[in-house]
Amino acid sequence: MIYWGLLLHFYQPPTQIHPVLRQVAEECYRPVLDILRKHPQARVTVNISGVLTESLWEHGLRDVLDGLRELAARGQVEFTGSAKYHAILPLIPDAEMRRQVRLNHVTNRHYLGEAYRPLGFFPPELCYGPGLAEPLAEPRYAWVLVSGVACPVEWPTQVVHEVESDSGRLAVLFRDDVLSDSISFRRVDGRGFVDQLRDMGRSNGDMYVITAMDVETFGHHLKDWDKVFLADAYRTLAEGAARDEAFGVRSATLSDIVDSFPRGAPVEPHPSSWSTSRDDLAAQVPYPLWSAPHNEIHRLQWEHTEICIQLVQRAEALASDETSKRFAALARTLLDPALHSCQFWWASRRAGWDINMVHRGLLEQEEVILNAHKSIECSGSADSVRREASYLAAASRYLRAQIVDRLLRP
Repeated sequence: MIYWGLLLHFYQPPTQIHPVLRQVAEECYRPVLDILRKHPQARVTVNISGVLTESLWEHGLRDVLDGLRELAARGQVEFTGSAKYHAILPLIPDAEMRRQVRLNHVTNRHYLGEAYRPLGFFPPELCYGPGLAEPLAEPRYAWVLVSGVACPVEWPTQVVHEVESDSGRLAVLFRDDVLSDSISFRRVDGRGFVDQLRDMGRSNGDMYVITAMDVETFGHHLKDWDKVFLADAYRTLAEGAARDEAFGVRSATLSDIVDSFPRGAPVEPHPSSWSTSRDDLAAQVPYPLWSAPHNEIHRLQWEHTEICIQLVQRAEALASDETSKRFAALARTLLDPALHSCQFWWASRRAGWDINMVHRGLLEQEEVILNAHKSIECSGSADSVRREASYLAAASRYLRAQIVDRLLRP
Protein backbone atom coordinates (compact mmCIF):
# COMPACT_ATOMS: atom_id res chain seq x y z
CA MET A 1 0.00 0.00 0.00
CA ILE A 2 1.20 3.51 -0.79
CA TYR A 3 -0.33 6.35 1.20
CA TRP A 4 -0.80 9.55 -0.81
CA GLY A 5 -1.09 12.58 1.43
CA LEU A 6 -2.31 15.70 -0.39
CA LEU A 7 -2.24 19.09 1.30
CA LEU A 8 -4.20 21.93 -0.29
CA HIS A 9 -3.25 25.43 0.80
CA PHE A 10 -6.05 28.04 0.71
CA TYR A 11 -4.81 31.64 0.92
CA GLN A 12 -5.52 35.11 -0.39
CA PRO A 13 -3.77 38.22 0.97
CA PRO A 14 -5.52 40.76 3.22
CA THR A 15 -5.19 43.28 0.38
CA GLN A 16 -7.16 41.09 -2.04
CA ILE A 17 -10.15 42.77 -3.73
CA HIS A 18 -13.66 41.32 -3.89
CA PRO A 19 -13.88 40.63 -7.66
CA VAL A 20 -10.72 38.50 -7.54
CA LEU A 21 -11.83 36.66 -4.40
CA ARG A 22 -15.19 35.90 -6.01
CA GLN A 23 -13.46 34.70 -9.18
CA VAL A 24 -11.16 32.36 -7.23
CA ALA A 25 -14.12 30.92 -5.32
CA GLU A 26 -16.01 30.31 -8.56
CA GLU A 27 -13.10 28.89 -10.55
CA CYS A 28 -11.41 26.88 -7.80
CA TYR A 29 -12.81 26.61 -4.29
CA ARG A 30 -16.32 25.47 -5.17
CA PRO A 31 -15.25 23.00 -7.93
CA VAL A 32 -12.62 21.41 -5.69
CA LEU A 33 -15.11 20.97 -2.86
CA ASP A 34 -17.59 19.42 -5.31
CA ILE A 35 -14.94 16.94 -6.48
CA LEU A 36 -14.27 15.89 -2.90
CA ARG A 37 -18.01 15.44 -2.27
CA LYS A 38 -18.30 13.20 -5.33
CA HIS A 39 -15.36 11.03 -4.23
CA PRO A 40 -16.01 10.01 -0.62
CA GLN A 41 -12.81 7.93 -0.50
CA ALA A 42 -10.76 11.12 -0.98
CA ARG A 43 -9.02 12.40 2.14
CA VAL A 44 -7.07 15.66 2.10
CA THR A 45 -5.34 17.96 4.52
CA VAL A 46 -6.41 21.58 4.20
CA ASN A 47 -4.61 24.66 5.37
CA ILE A 48 -6.79 27.74 5.17
CA SER A 49 -5.25 30.95 6.46
CA GLY A 50 -7.42 32.78 8.96
CA VAL A 51 -7.35 35.93 6.86
CA LEU A 52 -9.03 34.04 4.01
CA THR A 53 -11.57 32.40 6.32
CA GLU A 54 -12.49 35.86 7.56
CA SER A 55 -12.57 37.34 4.05
CA LEU A 56 -14.84 34.58 2.69
CA TRP A 57 -17.29 35.27 5.52
CA GLU A 58 -17.20 39.04 5.11
CA HIS A 59 -17.50 38.90 1.30
CA GLY A 60 -20.59 36.70 1.34
CA LEU A 61 -18.81 33.54 0.14
CA ARG A 62 -19.82 31.54 3.17
CA ASP A 63 -20.79 28.46 1.17
CA VAL A 64 -17.07 27.72 0.80
CA LEU A 65 -16.72 27.58 4.59
CA ASP A 66 -19.90 25.49 4.80
CA GLY A 67 -18.39 23.04 2.31
CA LEU A 68 -15.17 22.71 4.28
CA ARG A 69 -17.10 22.12 7.52
CA GLU A 70 -19.25 19.50 5.79
CA LEU A 71 -16.24 17.61 4.43
CA ALA A 72 -14.49 17.77 7.80
CA ALA A 73 -17.59 16.29 9.44
CA ARG A 74 -17.49 13.46 6.88
CA GLY A 75 -13.86 12.73 7.76
CA GLN A 76 -12.55 13.72 4.35
CA VAL A 77 -10.83 16.94 5.40
CA GLU A 78 -8.49 17.64 8.28
CA PHE A 79 -7.30 21.17 9.01
CA THR A 80 -3.88 22.48 9.97
CA GLY A 81 -2.64 25.37 12.01
CA SER A 82 -0.76 28.23 10.37
CA ALA A 83 -0.21 32.00 10.57
CA LYS A 84 -3.35 34.10 10.16
CA TYR A 85 -1.88 36.68 7.80
CA HIS A 86 0.58 34.35 6.04
CA ALA A 87 3.67 35.99 7.49
CA ILE A 88 7.05 34.40 6.81
CA LEU A 89 7.49 33.12 10.34
CA PRO A 90 11.30 32.66 10.49
CA LEU A 91 11.75 36.30 9.42
CA ILE A 92 9.66 37.96 12.14
CA PRO A 93 10.27 38.22 15.90
CA ASP A 94 9.26 35.31 18.12
CA ALA A 95 6.44 37.28 19.76
CA GLU A 96 4.95 38.18 16.38
CA MET A 97 5.30 34.56 15.22
CA ARG A 98 3.39 33.27 18.24
CA ARG A 99 0.74 35.95 17.82
CA GLN A 100 0.14 35.04 14.17
CA VAL A 101 -0.24 31.36 15.09
CA ARG A 102 -2.64 32.15 17.94
CA LEU A 103 -4.74 34.54 15.82
CA ASN A 104 -5.03 31.93 13.09
CA HIS A 105 -6.40 29.36 15.53
CA VAL A 106 -8.86 31.76 17.14
CA THR A 107 -10.15 33.03 13.78
CA ASN A 108 -10.59 29.61 12.19
CA ARG A 109 -12.21 28.18 15.30
CA HIS A 110 -14.67 31.10 15.26
CA TYR A 111 -15.73 30.65 11.62
CA LEU A 112 -15.30 26.87 11.23
CA GLY A 113 -16.43 25.86 14.71
CA GLU A 114 -15.81 22.41 16.13
CA ALA A 115 -14.74 21.17 12.68
CA TYR A 116 -11.49 23.08 13.14
CA ARG A 117 -9.30 20.75 15.22
CA PRO A 118 -5.80 21.03 13.74
CA LEU A 119 -3.30 18.32 14.57
CA GLY A 120 -0.52 19.56 12.31
CA PHE A 121 1.03 22.83 11.20
CA PHE A 122 1.62 24.41 7.80
CA PRO A 123 4.25 27.20 7.87
CA PRO A 124 3.33 29.76 5.19
CA GLU A 125 5.26 29.00 2.00
CA LEU A 126 6.71 26.05 3.97
CA CYS A 127 9.27 28.53 5.34
CA TYR A 128 10.99 26.64 8.14
CA GLY A 129 13.68 27.86 10.51
CA PRO A 130 15.24 26.49 13.69
CA GLY A 131 13.14 28.74 15.95
CA LEU A 132 9.84 27.41 14.67
CA ALA A 133 9.64 24.03 16.42
CA GLU A 134 9.38 25.29 20.00
CA PRO A 135 6.25 27.47 19.71
CA LEU A 136 4.56 24.69 17.75
CA ALA A 137 5.38 22.01 20.31
CA GLU A 138 3.92 24.17 23.08
CA PRO A 139 0.32 24.06 21.80
CA ARG A 140 0.95 20.39 21.12
CA TYR A 141 0.73 20.17 17.36
CA ALA A 142 1.61 16.62 16.38
CA TRP A 143 3.50 17.41 13.18
CA VAL A 144 4.86 20.12 10.90
CA LEU A 145 5.19 20.01 7.12
CA VAL A 146 8.35 21.33 5.46
CA SER A 147 9.75 21.33 1.94
CA GLY A 148 11.63 18.34 0.59
CA VAL A 149 14.71 20.48 0.02
CA ALA A 150 14.89 20.84 3.82
CA CYS A 151 15.49 17.12 4.34
CA PRO A 152 18.98 16.57 5.86
CA VAL A 153 18.93 12.75 5.73
CA GLU A 154 18.08 9.95 3.33
CA TRP A 155 14.66 10.56 1.79
CA PRO A 156 12.01 9.16 4.20
CA THR A 157 9.13 7.16 2.77
CA GLN A 158 8.68 4.50 5.45
CA VAL A 159 9.50 6.36 8.68
CA VAL A 160 8.44 9.73 10.06
CA HIS A 161 11.31 11.74 11.56
CA GLU A 162 11.02 14.22 14.43
CA VAL A 163 12.43 17.60 15.39
CA GLU A 164 13.39 18.30 18.99
CA SER A 165 12.87 21.48 20.99
CA ASP A 166 12.86 22.50 24.65
CA SER A 167 9.08 22.05 24.58
CA GLY A 168 9.14 18.50 23.23
CA ARG A 169 9.29 16.56 19.99
CA LEU A 170 7.34 17.23 16.83
CA ALA A 171 6.94 14.88 13.87
CA VAL A 172 8.31 16.43 10.66
CA LEU A 173 6.92 15.54 7.25
CA PHE A 174 8.72 16.38 4.01
CA ARG A 175 6.85 17.46 0.89
CA ASP A 176 7.90 15.63 -2.27
CA ASP A 177 8.95 18.70 -4.24
CA VAL A 178 9.44 16.84 -7.53
CA LEU A 179 6.01 15.20 -7.55
CA SER A 180 4.33 18.34 -6.23
CA ASP A 181 5.86 20.45 -8.99
CA SER A 182 4.90 17.88 -11.61
CA ILE A 183 1.28 18.48 -10.57
CA SER A 184 1.56 22.25 -10.17
CA PHE A 185 3.26 22.70 -13.56
CA ARG A 186 0.89 20.35 -15.40
CA ARG A 187 3.48 17.70 -16.24
CA VAL A 188 1.26 14.73 -15.37
CA ASP A 189 -2.49 14.10 -15.38
CA GLY A 190 -4.43 12.38 -12.62
CA ARG A 191 -4.31 8.84 -14.01
CA GLY A 192 -0.64 9.13 -14.91
CA PHE A 193 0.16 10.33 -11.38
CA VAL A 194 -1.66 7.42 -9.72
CA ASP A 195 0.09 4.97 -12.08
CA GLN A 196 3.41 6.53 -11.09
CA LEU A 197 2.60 5.99 -7.41
CA ARG A 198 1.67 2.36 -8.07
CA ASP A 199 5.00 1.78 -9.77
CA MET A 200 6.79 3.22 -6.73
CA GLY A 201 4.81 0.93 -4.43
CA ARG A 202 5.71 -2.20 -6.40
CA SER A 203 9.40 -1.77 -5.65
CA ASN A 204 9.28 -0.35 -2.14
CA GLY A 205 6.40 -1.99 -0.26
CA ASP A 206 4.29 0.09 2.12
CA MET A 207 5.35 3.72 1.90
CA TYR A 208 4.02 7.26 1.80
CA VAL A 209 4.25 10.25 -0.51
CA ILE A 210 3.25 13.82 0.36
CA THR A 211 2.35 16.44 -2.20
CA ALA A 212 1.38 19.99 -1.29
CA MET A 213 0.45 23.05 -3.32
CA ASP A 214 -1.82 26.08 -3.54
CA VAL A 215 -5.41 24.92 -4.04
CA GLU A 216 -5.75 27.81 -6.51
CA THR A 217 -3.64 25.66 -8.86
CA PHE A 218 -6.81 23.69 -9.60
CA GLY A 219 -9.06 25.77 -11.84
CA HIS A 220 -7.78 29.28 -11.12
CA HIS A 221 -4.08 29.24 -12.02
CA LEU A 222 -4.58 26.28 -14.37
CA LYS A 223 -7.92 26.20 -16.14
CA ASP A 224 -9.80 22.87 -15.80
CA TRP A 225 -6.93 21.35 -13.80
CA ASP A 226 -9.45 20.48 -11.09
CA LYS A 227 -11.05 18.07 -13.57
CA VAL A 228 -8.00 16.95 -15.56
CA PHE A 229 -5.91 16.16 -12.51
CA LEU A 230 -7.85 16.07 -9.25
CA ALA A 231 -11.11 14.44 -10.39
CA ASP A 232 -9.19 12.09 -12.68
CA ALA A 233 -6.85 11.01 -9.86
CA TYR A 234 -9.70 10.23 -7.46
CA ARG A 235 -11.64 8.43 -10.17
CA THR A 236 -8.58 6.29 -10.89
CA LEU A 237 -8.17 5.50 -7.18
CA ALA A 238 -11.81 4.43 -6.95
CA GLU A 239 -11.45 2.16 -10.00
CA GLY A 240 -8.35 0.54 -8.49
CA ALA A 241 -10.10 -0.05 -5.16
CA ALA A 242 -13.03 -1.67 -6.96
CA ARG A 243 -10.61 -4.09 -8.66
CA ASP A 244 -8.85 -4.75 -5.33
CA GLU A 245 -5.45 -4.23 -6.92
CA ALA A 246 -2.46 -5.79 -5.19
CA PHE A 247 -0.47 -2.57 -5.32
CA GLY A 248 -2.99 -0.06 -4.05
CA VAL A 249 -2.84 3.68 -3.50
CA ARG A 250 -4.73 5.06 -0.53
CA SER A 251 -5.77 8.69 -0.23
CA ALA A 252 -4.71 9.81 3.26
CA THR A 253 -4.50 12.86 5.47
CA LEU A 254 -1.10 13.81 6.77
CA SER A 255 -2.17 12.78 10.26
CA ASP A 256 -3.05 9.33 8.85
CA ILE A 257 0.55 9.06 7.67
CA VAL A 258 1.97 10.15 11.03
CA ASP A 259 -0.18 7.53 12.75
CA SER A 260 0.60 4.74 10.26
CA PHE A 261 4.40 4.80 10.09
CA PRO A 262 7.09 4.31 12.75
CA ARG A 263 9.20 7.16 14.08
CA GLY A 264 12.67 7.76 12.70
CA ALA A 265 15.62 9.57 14.22
CA PRO A 266 15.51 13.22 15.34
CA VAL A 267 16.61 15.56 12.54
CA GLU A 268 17.11 19.28 12.02
CA PRO A 269 15.62 20.38 8.67
CA HIS A 270 17.51 22.95 6.63
CA PRO A 271 16.06 26.47 6.81
CA SER A 272 14.16 26.71 3.52
CA SER A 273 10.83 27.19 1.73
CA TRP A 274 8.98 25.34 -1.01
CA SER A 275 10.53 27.80 -3.47
CA THR A 276 14.11 27.23 -2.27
CA SER A 277 16.48 25.42 -4.63
CA ARG A 278 19.63 23.44 -3.84
CA ASP A 279 21.62 26.34 -5.25
CA ASP A 280 19.84 28.71 -2.84
CA LEU A 281 20.77 26.46 0.08
CA ALA A 282 24.40 26.36 -1.07
CA ALA A 283 24.38 30.17 -1.26
CA GLN A 284 22.79 30.34 2.22
CA VAL A 285 19.67 32.05 0.92
CA PRO A 286 16.87 30.03 2.55
CA TYR A 287 13.96 32.35 1.66
CA PRO A 288 14.86 33.74 -1.77
CA LEU A 289 11.42 35.07 -2.74
CA TRP A 290 10.98 37.05 0.48
CA SER A 291 14.45 38.04 1.65
CA ALA A 292 17.12 37.87 -1.05
CA PRO A 293 20.45 39.46 -0.08
CA HIS A 294 20.91 41.19 -3.44
CA ASN A 295 17.32 42.43 -3.71
CA GLU A 296 17.42 46.10 -2.72
CA ILE A 297 13.64 46.37 -2.36
CA HIS A 298 13.59 43.39 0.02
CA ARG A 299 16.24 45.07 2.15
CA LEU A 300 14.28 48.31 2.30
CA GLN A 301 11.01 46.48 2.99
CA TRP A 302 12.44 44.62 5.96
CA GLU A 303 14.01 47.80 7.38
CA HIS A 304 10.60 49.43 7.12
CA THR A 305 8.94 46.41 8.73
CA GLU A 306 11.39 46.54 11.62
CA ILE A 307 10.49 50.18 12.27
CA CYS A 308 6.79 49.24 12.29
CA ILE A 309 7.37 46.58 14.91
CA GLN A 310 9.61 48.83 17.03
CA LEU A 311 7.12 51.70 17.07
CA VAL A 312 4.21 49.44 17.95
CA GLN A 313 6.16 47.90 20.82
CA ARG A 314 7.07 51.35 22.14
CA ALA A 315 3.54 52.66 21.74
CA GLU A 316 2.12 49.75 23.74
CA ALA A 317 4.74 50.16 26.47
CA LEU A 318 4.31 53.96 26.76
CA ALA A 319 0.51 54.25 26.43
CA SER A 320 -0.70 55.92 29.62
CA ASP A 321 -4.14 57.38 28.98
CA GLU A 322 -7.27 56.56 27.01
CA THR A 323 -6.16 58.36 23.85
CA SER A 324 -2.65 56.90 23.66
CA LYS A 325 -3.98 53.42 24.48
CA ARG A 326 -6.59 53.70 21.72
CA PHE A 327 -4.02 54.59 19.06
CA ALA A 328 -1.60 51.93 20.35
CA ALA A 329 -4.31 49.28 20.16
CA LEU A 330 -5.17 50.34 16.61
CA ALA A 331 -1.51 50.23 15.57
CA ARG A 332 -1.20 46.77 17.13
CA THR A 333 -4.24 45.51 15.19
CA LEU A 334 -3.00 47.03 11.93
CA LEU A 335 0.45 45.48 12.31
CA ASP A 336 -0.87 41.91 12.06
CA PRO A 337 -1.99 42.06 8.39
CA ALA A 338 0.90 44.40 7.53
CA LEU A 339 3.29 41.45 7.95
CA HIS A 340 1.74 39.39 5.13
CA SER A 341 4.16 37.69 2.76
CA CYS A 342 2.79 38.82 -0.61
CA GLN A 343 4.34 42.29 -0.53
CA PHE A 344 7.79 40.65 -0.43
CA TRP A 345 6.94 37.92 -2.96
CA TRP A 346 5.78 40.47 -5.52
CA ALA A 347 9.04 42.37 -5.07
CA SER A 348 11.18 39.29 -5.74
CA ARG A 349 11.32 39.69 -9.55
CA ARG A 350 12.22 35.99 -9.56
CA ALA A 351 8.70 34.66 -9.05
CA GLY A 352 6.61 37.78 -9.43
CA TRP A 353 6.72 41.53 -9.96
CA ASP A 354 3.71 43.72 -9.23
CA ILE A 355 4.31 47.26 -8.06
CA ASN A 356 0.74 47.65 -6.80
CA MET A 357 0.90 44.60 -4.52
CA VAL A 358 4.20 45.88 -3.11
CA HIS A 359 2.72 49.35 -2.64
CA ARG A 360 -0.43 48.07 -0.93
CA GLY A 361 1.72 46.38 1.68
CA LEU A 362 3.65 49.61 2.10
CA LEU A 363 0.42 51.56 2.65
CA GLU A 364 -0.64 49.06 5.33
CA GLN A 365 2.64 49.58 7.14
CA GLU A 366 2.34 53.36 6.77
CA GLU A 367 -0.94 53.23 8.72
CA VAL A 368 0.76 51.20 11.44
CA ILE A 369 3.47 53.81 11.84
CA LEU A 370 1.00 56.71 11.76
CA ASN A 371 -1.05 55.32 14.65
CA ALA A 372 1.92 54.10 16.70
CA HIS A 373 3.61 57.50 16.33
CA LYS A 374 0.37 59.28 17.28
CA SER A 375 0.07 57.10 20.38
CA ILE A 376 3.59 57.98 21.52
CA GLU A 377 2.96 61.69 20.91
CA CYS A 378 -0.18 61.48 23.09
CA SER A 379 1.43 59.42 25.83
CA GLY A 380 2.96 62.25 27.84
CA SER A 381 6.40 60.71 27.43
CA ALA A 382 9.59 62.71 27.78
CA ASP A 383 10.67 64.93 24.91
CA SER A 384 13.63 62.65 24.19
CA VAL A 385 11.31 59.64 23.81
CA ARG A 386 8.93 61.45 21.48
CA ARG A 387 11.85 62.86 19.51
CA GLU A 388 13.25 59.35 19.00
CA ALA A 389 9.83 58.19 17.76
CA SER A 390 9.80 61.11 15.33
CA TYR A 391 13.21 60.07 14.03
CA LEU A 392 11.94 56.53 13.43
CA ALA A 393 8.86 57.85 11.66
CA ALA A 394 11.06 60.10 9.50
CA ALA A 395 13.27 57.13 8.67
CA SER A 396 10.18 55.17 7.60
CA ARG A 397 9.17 57.99 5.25
CA TYR A 398 12.64 57.94 3.73
CA LEU A 399 12.48 54.17 3.26
CA ARG A 400 9.03 54.40 1.66
CA ALA A 401 10.32 57.02 -0.76
CA GLN A 402 13.25 54.77 -1.65
CA ILE A 403 10.95 51.82 -2.28
CA VAL A 404 8.58 53.86 -4.44
CA ASP A 405 11.54 55.23 -6.40
CA ARG A 406 12.62 51.67 -7.19
CA LEU A 407 9.08 50.64 -8.10
CA LEU A 408 8.96 53.42 -10.69
CA ARG A 409 12.18 52.45 -12.39
CA PRO A 410 11.91 50.58 -15.72
